[in-house]
Amino acid sequence: MPGKPVNSTRTAIRLVRPTGGDSLSAWPGIAPVLERIYRARGISDPSELDLSLQALSVPASLPGVSQAVTTLVEHRKASVLVVGDYDTDGASATALAVLGLRELGWEQVRYRVPNRFKHGYGLTPALVHEILEDPPSLLLTVDQGTTSIDGIEQARASGLSVVVTDHHLAGARLPPASAIVNPNLPGSRFPARGLSGVGVLFYLLIALRAALRERQTLPDGNMTLARWLDLVALGTMADLVPLDRDNRILIAQGLRRIRAGECRPGIRALLAVSRREPDRVTEEDLAFSLAPRLNAAGRLDEMGLGVECLLTEDPAQALEMARRLDDINHRRRELQGATEEEAAGFLRDGEGEDPDQLACVLYDPDWHLGILGLIASRFKERVHRPVFALALGEDGRIRGSARSIPGIHIRDLLVAMDAQDPTLFHQFGGHAMAAGLTLARDVGVEDFKHQLAVVLEPYRALCLGDREIRTDGELAVGELNRETAGFLDNGGPWGSGFPKPLFDGRFILDAVDRLTERHFRIRLRDPQGGGVFVAVGFPPIPERFEAGTVSHYLFYPTINRYRGSETFELRIVSQFDPDRVELVERDKF
Repeated sequence: MPGKPVNSTRTAIRLVRPTGGDSLSAWPGIAPVLERIYRARGISDPSELDLSLQALSVPASLPGVSQAVTTLVEHRKASVLVVGDYDTDGASATALAVLGLRELGWEQVRYRVPNRFKHGYGLTPALVHEILEDPPSLLLTVDQGTTSIDGIEQARASGLSVVVTDHHLAGARLPPASAIVNPNLPGSRFPARGLSGVGVLFYLLIALRAALRERQTLPDGNMTLARWLDLVALGTMADLVPLDRDNRILIAQGLRRIRAGECRPGIRALLAVSRREPDRVTEEDLAFSLAPRLNAAGRLDEMGLGVECLLTEDPAQALEMARRLDDINHRRRELQGATEEEAAGFLRDGEGEDPDQLACVLYDPDWHLGILGLIASRFKERVHRPVFALALGEDGRIRGSARSIPGIHIRDLLVAMDAQDPTLFHQFGGHAMAAGLTLARDVGVEDFKHQLAVVLEPYRALCLGDREIRTDGELAVGELNRETAGFLDNGGPWGSGFPKPLFDGRFILDAVDRLTERHFRIRLRDPQGGGVFVAVGFPPIPERFEAGTVSHYLFYPTINRYRGSETFELRIVSQFDPDRVELVERDKF
């Protein structure tokens, strides 16, 4: 059956609900259901819900920002090369850097994006070698550079100044850059450490504009950086960074501008090819409709097309480039589908099924390097343990992407492996939930799996424990209505670290209205006789689909808008046998 879990070694589903629902005080102007949700996400006072730009953190405490401003001002009349990254965050940051610096008076600004397959990640020696064929005076990295020690050493030795703007975690030592702007540097006290690459660059531009105003050299005293918040919102949502208050502000303000029609032609064009209405755009549209089309260019081709789409002022050109990005994304989907089938075959052959195996390592030398992260992410949801997807690079080294589960910081895990065996990796880097890695030339998959098992041993209970899902608990029958769905629609932005509300509850399957390979529409009845609700969902199709069956559902209320009409529905996320469900309570997400 399509809905059957791949990993059959686990039997229990632990649904974790928030506590404290009975001790709520009425927050002025906020619905009780939203107050419960906000409190579960760590909001203790309604003032924390102020998402105005005035509530943003002050850039002064951002590590490296003053040195970066000084270096950039010194090179205002010189040539600057922005060196980006090949994902949506990197593309958004690259476009913002080019637009922002030019607007602030830098006349010689160009950009370069590494090729994933030719140069690898970051400011590598191979990329620096090509840059030196027509060298600038200053290199400005965006969304990368903190771990690019060899490349930056080469650039500096060749007489180039280098300013790094990044948000990735640092290694044991830092590169010899002129300045490193990164909220996650050791000893950082900057409150907004969850910034994306484009968010870090936005803060640098704020500080740079303030410095130019103080020096009375700002070209336009009325210039506002808010005009580019659409780019900041796109890159922030795409990178799945934790939605702390600063990130929620940046996303909310960016969405506001897009909905008002005040956005880049490229973003408007990407919305058009994604069949999304600008005035109703959501954070999910940015993450799951626009970002995949931009990411596809970096995965299968060159991200230069994505950057140009975001940079152009011509709506017709933007639409043409958005259509090309859409075509590339269709190719990516086809390639990903075929690769997922092959990876599923590995699972059926035993990979990920061994009850003593703490991680799932999938390897095929012929897999496309550009989609390994997608494969790891997809199969992590199926086996509920860390997943590594590996393939063979053109240089003969094994490369891969990793995705983790809550409680296991995947980048720190790689640091522990490197400390255990310094000959294991050629390079690696990443975040708590995602990482990339390249093995040393003579290291094989079995060597990697052996070392991985050793460092994962302390996490055995997490890797092999029952599946655990955080929910916002039950909704009363009186809350299952369009009004609640409207509160939730307008209560965000929701995302990583500030998850979209998800509820659970038991219902009786009253009737099946439609059942296809791509969609199902059913009617659910409240066991206490409180009403019947239309519910819809997409694959995987639930296993138990007989009228009268009692199941435990994960769902969220939504308003289906179609051809001018609006209907209330429950969007089904998962369905479980009630006998497999264990309910527990914890304080917060």
